[in-house]
Amino acid sequence: MGKGQASEAAVAERSADGERELKQRKLVGYQNFVRNNPMSDKFEVHRFHHIEVWCGDATNAARRFSHALGMPMIRKSDQSTGNSVYSSYTLLSGELCFLFTSPYSSKCIVEDHAPPLPDYSIDKHWDFVKTHGLAVRAVGLSVSDAAAAYETSVANGGRGVLPPTRIADTATGTTQLVSEVELYGDVVLRFVSGEYKGVGLAGYEDVAVPEGFKTYGLKRLDHAVGNVPDLMKQVAYLEAVTGFHEFAEFTAADVGTVDSGLNSMVMANNNEFVLMPINEPTFGTKRKSQIQTYLEQNEGAGLQHLALMTDDILATMREMRAAGVTAGFDFMPRPSPEYYANLPAKIGDALNAEQYKEVEAQGLLADKDDQGVLLQIFTKPVGDRPTLFLEIIQRIGCMRPVEPAPVAATEPKIEQSAGCGGGGEG
Repeated sequence: MGKGQASEAAVAERSADGERELKQRKLVGYQNFVRNNPMSDKFEVHRFHHIEVWCGDATNAARRFSHALGMPMIRKSDQSTGNSVYSSYTLLSGELCFLFTSPYSSKCIVEDHAPPLPDYSIDKHWDFVKTHGLAVRAVGLSVSDAAAAYETSVANGGRGVLPPTRIADTATGTTQLVSEVELYGDVVLRFVSGEYKGVGLAGYEDVAVPEGFKTYGLKRLDHAVGNVPDLMKQVAYLEAVTGFHEFAEFTAADVGTVDSGLNSMVMANNNEFVLMPINEPTFGTKRKSQIQTYLEQNEGAGLQHLALMTDDILATMREMRAAGVTAGFDFMPRPSPEYYANLPAKIGDALNAEQYKEVEAQGLLADKDDQGVLLQIFTKPVGDRPTLFLEIIQRIGCMRPVEPAPVAATEPKIEQSAGCGGGGEG
């Protein structure tokens, strides 16, 4: 056996060992799970960097999301910038960054006009859209070194997609290092580092934001949720590749009714600002599991929903509901009047009387743990298939000092702990 074969065999054995260990574990549910952070990352991961959505018409998808979420388009790469392969548009609100990408005709490529991502394949894109419809292709993570992240991931069983690739940004004279490994299904985990400090991917051009464009207060991506057929197998893979640890877990009883039909484990990086819940379907209920429906309609594993954080969900929802009248998103039905009648006993004085009224008026869900409060609402699927949807979320409380404190700080800087307010319903 050669060195390469021996290395592959060792990786496979470690992966199998991890999977066997996980299969011996049993889900205990949200209330019984004891949270522990072993600081086990295998390379330094900072935050979510961006989300890239692949679709058949990036222009209209980007415009709809921009209108629905109050996120201006600020960067582009398309025929007008010399990209004859695909069009891609970047939306931004706070730290929250979306890219929407669709291909041009393969018969009209100008050879000397290279796109920002040199490995991009028109055929692969169309296969993706044919299989999944409008769907998330890449979950971008900000890391200290995208090359080291890739090498470490692959050495630990990660399935490589894009080896470390340097992208030049002409406007700033800087470069960005990007690499990718498989996450689940046709979704990739994209590692991003480098001296380029702009928004999204390097190599795009700036777009002037229309005067008076109204944002809705979205701040960052709170968590990104995947649906898979086999939870333990996927968790074993992610643990082996990244070192992420279990942050929380849920069974159907934790997130509504038994008919919800899911088990879930939330994976997190060291600083716990990258939260990646993973769901699997359960069977034997009266209704088909919502996760199984997703897997059928998506034709396999994929990213189910994105939780977008705001500091004022009531203000954000007023804007989003107004936008929904024209071309925004529809929301799931409101809970019953009894739900809201019982809410003050559950949440207490974390909300005042006026806030309770508007929580009901906006159709929000609320949860509470020993440190804070969670307010949330879900959209209906954002495309034709019952697959990808969004969650709007606000976490209240759980403030902690930033460690280590900034060197030049005159007073302690504080930030909100991840997962504040409990798990809610997603």
